Amino acid sequence: MPALRERKKLRFTSGDTTCAAWHYPGTNGGCVIMAGGTAVTKEPASDRFAQRFNDAGFAVLAFDHRRFGESGGVPRQVVRFDEQRADWQAAIDCAAGLPDVDPDKISLWGFSLAAGHIFQVAADNPRLASAIAQSPLVDGPALAPHALRSMTPLAFLRLFGRGVADALGSLLGRPPLLVPTAGVRGAVASLTTPDAMDGDLALDPDHRYPDWEQTVAARIALQIGGYRPGRHAPRIRCPLLVVVCDQDRSALPGPAIRAARNAPDSEVLHLPGRHYAPFLDAHEQAVEAEIAFLQKHLRTPPQLPGTRLEPPRTTHEPAS
Repeated sequence: MPALRERKKLRFTSGDTTCAAWHYPGTNGGCVIMAGGTAVTKEPASDRFAQRFNDAGFAVLAFDHRRFGESGGVPRQVVRFDEQRADWQAAIDCAAGLPDVDPDKISLWGFSLAAGHIFQVAADNPRLASAIAQSPLVDGPALAPHALRSMTPLAFLRLFGRGVADALGSLLGRPPLLVPTAGVRGAVASLTTPDAMDGDLALDPDHRYPDWEQTVAARIALQIGGYRPGRHAPRIRCPLLVVVCDQDRSALPGPAIRAARNAPDSEVLHLPGRHYAPFLDAHEQAVEAEIAFLQKHLRTPPQLPGTRLEPPRTTHEPAS
């Protein structure tokens, strides 16, 4: 991978803590806000795409959800959907106040679970210029039967039991009970679909991210089956690009395609391959299409008097 262009680390407030982010300064006023799914932190989730977006002139704000990576929040490794969506909102407010960003030229980019969040976040933010949902998890009830079939009965019972124990323990203030984010069939892991184990090769082939903790609180097994962010698609007013992988066995292409059809202004990009194809053999096709989409939609509309957002409070740290 080529050396990353200059970037600066900053923190922005979200809820009662702060989120850590990389800011890549841009030259054309546009900004892409990026985050990964489940326990995928900002570097493995975004580095390859962020560099290409930045090379095309766009600023990038790539962040960790609270409780993960370098962001604050305890207990750690716990996914709370409402909190993560609030982190996206805080990231939008942060990006709008950056000196190189036009608040009317902000786009969202998410992968997997984060791409699912984008459906509701985009629906709640009609001022966004565009959004990109890559391999999105949009319909938990549609995904759950498939995910269950990918598990052995014993592994399912052990995961379910650990999830219940984790959820009950949280009520008593006990530390989270963690499971791997991915595993082979028969393992007690959050996901054991046929392409679940492609993540290391796709996101960290050179082992550049030794601090990336690939675990998650087991209670997610009780939550994901009821999560349906795709139902917000009809309310999305900005242009939406949904990137689906035709052999995706983790998020499934069908629900994403149906959600895209319900959005008023959407495009679907079909890629060959499984869940992580945009990071593997289909990377060039994905990134070139996404850059073209951003260049098409991150245009500056006429500025209305008094519409510029006030800059949020951010703190910068030295680049590492």
